[in-house]
Amino acid sequence: MIESAFPILEVPDVDAALAFYRDALGGVVTYTFTVPPEGGDVVYASLAVGSSSLGIGLSEDPPPPGNVLLWFYVDDVDRVTAQLAGAGASVMEEPTDQPWGERTSLIADPFGTRIRLGAAISPPPEEE
Repeated sequence: MIESAFPILEVPDVDAALAFYRDALGGVVTYTFTVPPEGGDVVYASLAVGSSSLGIGLSEDPPPPGNVLLWFYVDDVDRVTAQLAGAGASVMEEPTDQPWGERTSLIADPFGTRIRLGAAISPPPEEE
């Protein structure tokens, strides 16, 4: 069911967060997503920090206390969302295809921790 997982920090200033986690902490940027896609502002970045991964995402609205979001790549977003809802999770965003080529949903565990579920879309939008 779960293929991999990593935390995402939701911040109001991605550049400032990168200055800390990339420049001061030594993380290596492995992926960025910009808006607009061609030369826009970075709204999401993935970093390799040692042998771990860390995501940094733009949050224009103040995030809930503890600005960490957990991301789980799963084999089937729709099925896992329904399964976890049946186990007591609250569905905050139903499964939706995203413009970067993934299907995602957002749930909250019974304790309020936000969890994003994701899977690659086959084929990705740009390859259709």
